[in-house]
Order: sequence, then C-alpha cells, then structure tokens
Amino acid sequence: MALLYQGGMSDARLEQFKQMAAEFPDSPMAHFSLGKAYLERRQYAEAVKSLEAAVRLDASYAAALVSLGDAHVGAGQEAQAREVLGRARELALAQGHPGLAEEIDERLSELS
Repeated sequence: MALLYQGGMSDARLEQFKQMAAEFPDSPMAHFSLGKAYLERRQYAEAVKSLEAAVRLDASYAAALVSLGDAHVGAGQEAQAREVLGRARELALAQGHPGLAEEIDERLSELS
C-alpha cells in the first residue's frame, strides 16, 4: 500500500531517486536528490546518509552541505549540524554566494 506523505512526495518518486543513486553511485546529484527526498519525508537518518554521500563525492557542494545540516537538525544532532553548516557557510562565501551565507547564518542562529 503506497502512502502519500505531507509535501506530496510519493513512494514512486522516492524509489526513482533510490534507483538513480544505485545506478550512479559516483553522482553527487543523485545522492543529493535522494537525500532531499528523505528530508521532505522527515526521514532524517536516511537523509543524513544520502547527503553525506553527496558531500563525500563533492566536498564543495554547498547546497548538499546545507541540506545535510538540516537533516542533522531534524535528527536532533545539533553539534554535527553546526559543524556542517559552518563548512557550508565558508563554501558559500568562497564561491561568491553571500545570500546563501546569510541563509546559513539564520539556520545557525536558530541552533543556540
């Protein structure tokens, strides 16, 4: 029985992302997409795993680091979230994305 989750992420779509990550294990984007799907479903442990894979494949993937930070927050892992978001902020600034850095600052300020 397929359940639809809040946010409308269907099981079929999640399976599609799982298959993509399995078929393209060296693709940071495949793991990022799967991690975001888990994040939308509030499956934080699975999201952390997939997003860590994306970051391992591409250490400069700022968006993946931000989502990994969100997954850590969801999983109640504030120390890891703070560390990952700090790295994401440095990358955002280094890559010329001050808007993203500000967004990350907001997330960090919520982690007091």
